[in-house]
Amino acid sequence: MDMKNVLTIRVLLVLAIASTMVGCKRSSSSNSSRATGWDINSRDGGFQYNTSFKGQEAGPGLVFVEGGTFTMGKVQDDVMHDWNNTPNQQHVQSFYMDETEVTNLMYLEYLDWIKRVYPPTDENYRAIYNGALPDTLVWRDRLGFNEVMTENYLRHPGYAEYPVVGVSWIQAVEFANWRSDRVNEAKLEDAGYIARDAKLNSVSADATFNTDTYINAPSQVYGGNDSITSPANTRRRVQTTAAGDTINVHATRETGLISPKYRLPTEAEWEYAALGLTSLRSYNVYRGRKKYPWDGQYTRSGKRKVRGDQLANFKQGKGDYGGIAGWSDDGADITNQVKSYEPNDYGLYDMAGNVAEWVADVYRPIVDDEFTDFNYYRGNVYTKNAINEDGTVKIVTTEDIVFDTLPNGKVIARNLPGEIHQVPVDENETYLRMNFDTSDNRNFRDGDKRSSRQYRDNFNEDEDGEVVDGSHTRKMYNSPKHNVEVDSSGQLIREYDQSDKRTSLINDEVRVYKGGSWKDREYWLDPATRRYFPQDMATDYIGFRCAMSRVGSKSEKKNKTKN
Repeated sequence: MDMKNVLTIRVLLVLAIASTMVGCKRSSSSNSSRATGWDINSRDGGFQYNTSFKGQEAGPGLVFVEGGTFTMGKVQDDVMHDWNNTPNQQHVQSFYMDETEVTNLMYLEYLDWIKRVYPPTDENYRAIYNGALPDTLVWRDRLGFNEVMTENYLRHPGYAEYPVVGVSWIQAVEFANWRSDRVNEAKLEDAGYIARDAKLNSVSADATFNTDTYINAPSQVYGGNDSITSPANTRRRVQTTAAGDTINVHATRETGLISPKYRLPTEAEWEYAALGLTSLRSYNVYRGRKKYPWDGQYTRSGKRKVRGDQLANFKQGKGDYGGIAGWSDDGADITNQVKSYEPNDYGLYDMAGNVAEWVADVYRPIVDDEFTDFNYYRGNVYTKNAINEDGTVKIVTTEDIVFDTLPNGKVIARNLPGEIHQVPVDENETYLRMNFDTSDNRNFRDGDKRSSRQYRDNFNEDEDGEVVDGSHTRKMYNSPKHNVEVDSSGQLIREYDQSDKRTSLINDEVRVYKGGSWKDREYWLDPATRRYFPQDMATDYIGFRCAMSRVGSKSEKKNKTKN
């Protein structure tokens, strides 16, 4: 081979290697922006985003509920004659819901975490643990012997998979907040953003993980111990740009890794999920209406193998909570183990019977579908992150914990160390807005004096809800106002409302609960029925389950043409 041919081959080889290197460099970017043409996710830096997100995965314990339009309300037999179930058409976005009610075992894990992080032996934290404890005395009855449940129901392994009761609405919300942080903490650990086992070995009262804090100030989680989130101590390989800057050190919302929060479902979501209308769907039309979460108009099964069996746990009649010995109607006298009965079409268990369930809404005897027919919810109180003078978010410390004494005398923690202080939204967020103009929207268009067009805000009300000049009176939701104070010696001073001018039991601290329970008759099994209870009180027949919003597509599957 002459020198000319050798030189030609060498030149071609160099060009091939160069083109390969150029191709490798281009492949370092996931894709290019359709806005600017710049590389996204380039190793050289710039805009970083999860361009290969495949869709939201169901969190632990959750099942998917595809949203849609349905008729909310409209019980078939309004035996209570309370007229608060007027039928109205609503649309609910897709969401996730707990497969079962939250069980004693699930709640005990929450209590164990609190006890380890905020030891009740420390006087500064005792109220945190005590405030989370379910009220086991709800089982007591003046003329009934129920001490075995009072002493054993919450903690005994025999009741581990039974729904937790004795939990107030406030406690249910706090459990959901805790669960959100623990799930996201574990996901970030699995993805290598947090040092392994930090959630067990590195937490304390002044060093915890909070999702909002991680998003807004990732270096401040775990009490500012950034070694836990430093790539030097995690399994995540550091990405360094040509300029020497590190990128993708912390997960952001753009990664798609951080889940939306666990929360209580709204009343509309709960009722929609309980109905399980999928079996009645014919293309884009519902063929009928279901009375219960299962098909048919009866509470007993019509299937050959289990014909006559009860489909839920409820009170069949006076003195009949479970049938006679050897031939039980529903297999239970109080609550029953979750998954003891068939699920509905969404795969949700016990959406009728076992325990009634808290939902997020503030109770009003009306559902204002004339104003909103999309994701209806009454209870919005909008807040924002508190900001320090230097522009950083204000983190709650062990010295900033605020305790509230509820009207029933129970003390609860309003916030916990590691969270971000919240303050009401103000004119900076509401000025010239059309969709909301105040922080607290619980009373919006609810039928009271403030909702009328004749209302004027140029007068003041006294403690009884009456206007000082006597020209107007708020009587619509003029409920009793009990008060509890702590004196200088630490003793509780309970002051019962003695006013004879109260006209209602409804106020802004009364919440909706849905579904029948082991203690209820058949009527309450209809998902459209609704009742209310003070948010700071608990019973032996109300439990709860959590929900989570879905982000992205309405359906988990690609839509197909239906024609």
